[in-house]
Amino acid sequence: MSSATDMVCRLLTFHVVLPRAPPKIFAVTVKSKRRAVMAPKQPHTGLFVGLNKGHIVTSKELAPRPSSRKGKTSKRVHFARSLIREVAGFAPYEKRITELLKVGKDKRALKVAKRKLGTHKRAKKKREEMSSVLRKMRAAGGGHEKKK
Repeated sequence: MSSATDMVCRLLTFHVVLPRAPPKIFAVTVKSKRRAVMAPKQPHTGLFVGLNKGHIVTSKELAPRPSSRKGKTSKRVHFARSLIREVAGFAPYEKRITELLKVGKDKRALKVAKRKLGTHKRAKKKREEMSSVLRKMRAAGGGHEKKK
């Protein structure tokens, strides 16, 4: 009989789960973007014991992958684009951007470029390109502006 009651007691017992306190979250502030620099890896000694154990191997020199130069224009493409720019000149919207930059309306120039090119990033790049062209013209004395 004791075994039957013992069995019933085991069936009726249940775990009481106490509520846990929420985990403490500490605010971490990053003061600088420097990363921890590890010590340079020591070369293997050729021994099979010790800190620098292992077979001595010379690393193979690999050619750079094509994906590593993605986005960089080659000399040939740069030359072709500069030649086209010299022959064809600027598009009407580019001329308008340069005029706006001449009178100091940078924000309006950015808005015009964004409307024509579609994205903010492309517009900023175009505005920077046009301002550099303007700077080169002023340095070369190509502009007919009078200095006071």
